[in-house]
Amino acid sequence: MTGWGRESLTPFGIAEVTGPSMVPTLLHGDQVLVHYGSALRPGDVAVMRHPLRQDLLIVKRLSERRGAGWWVLGDNPGAEGDSRVFGVVPAEMVLGRVRLRYRPVTPGRQRSAGVLLSWLFSAVRPVLSGRSRAA
Repeated sequence: MTGWGRESLTPFGIAEVTGPSMVPTLLHGDQVLVHYGSALRPGDVAVMRHPLRQDLLIVKRLSERRGAGWWVLGDNPGAEGDSRVFGVVPAEMVLGRVRLRYRPVTPGRQRSAGVLLSWLFSAVRPVLSGRSRAA
């Protein structure tokens, strides 16, 4: 995931999703609107610092509170890179809640009118709280 961090003067920022861990909720290349400092609860999709590599931002679903941190899971049970690998993420490393996702058009591809209308309808969607699909 790439994007701007909390150093911004606004409580919102944009980040780009990389990798398959949040499929089907988020796809590689999606951009997300992050609400930094937002209240968090289990089921929310959040941006956080990777606990083993703090210069890396990741996006995961908050599964449950465990002590002073969060157990986080990707929505794609076949992808690695969540609490099943690195354990609990300390609460101070969870930066904000993902509010919206934007799915950009793939440049250079010709699209039919129907495909373009379908994209317009689905390009921007809220990212809702829910239960993780990963076990």
